[in-house]
Amino acid sequence: MSLDQHKPKHLQLREILIDLIESSLQVEEPIPSERELSTRYGVARMTVRQAVESLVAEGRLFKVTGKGTFVAKPKLDLQARLTSFGEEMTRRGMRPSSTVLAYTLVRATSHLARELTCEVGADLVYLKRLRFADDVPMAVERTWLPHHLVPAMTESPAPESLYLELAERFNLVPDWGEDTIEAGAADTELANFLCVRPNSAVLHIERHSYAGPTLVSYSVSFYRADRYKLWVPLARPLPSKRRREHDH
Repeated sequence: MSLDQHKPKHLQLREILIDLIESSLQVEEPIPSERELSTRYGVARMTVRQAVESLVAEGRLFKVTGKGTFVAKPKLDLQARLTSFGEEMTRRGMRPSSTVLAYTLVRATSHLARELTCEVGADLVYLKRLRFADDVPMAVERTWLPHHLVPAMTESPAPESLYLELAERFNLVPDWGEDTIEAGAADTELANFLCVRPNSAVLHIERHSYAGPTLVSYSVSFYRADRYKLWVPLARPLPSKRRREHDH
């Protein structure tokens, strides 16, 4: 099979490989070798390498030294919206679960006081969890809540769903929030929790959740970057009245 001579060959081969990944190959199944692809499509091995490397960089493929190139597990899109981890995983047909790493009362440090707009030394509920989807570790989440909003919360076991607990027990329904998202690297402790190598890429997400005007929680989460990609819906803002009049 020959490629279109008027289009970049590595881009054409890249699309062929994507179609192969999505229609024929299973996760962790090898793709054809560089030599096979070069012969099959009549292109130089450098062209094959360029197409394959672009898909490795995107996380669609991964390489094993001395063995070949294989289909990677698809990344989950981490949509920027106010839903819980459990809700997101259930929506995807996956089974969410958690291991509670800490659940206690703490005092607000100066940093936490700024984030939660409370006094330094104020009582906070602290919840740290390791989150799983289908028994695969996906994220480590740390959450702080003003204790005066959730009195006696820590007298009961840690809730399976924090948002559900807030709604049903304390009449606080988180309905909007703000996320700050950065690239990060896993330290040794985080890498052990997530079953990745130290310094592996992670998504570092800080969230402020509100129930109406009330700030109910501040959380810091680290998601495996090899299993997640961020998806953000965008809309172009309508031009202002003044701009429209000027254009006319």
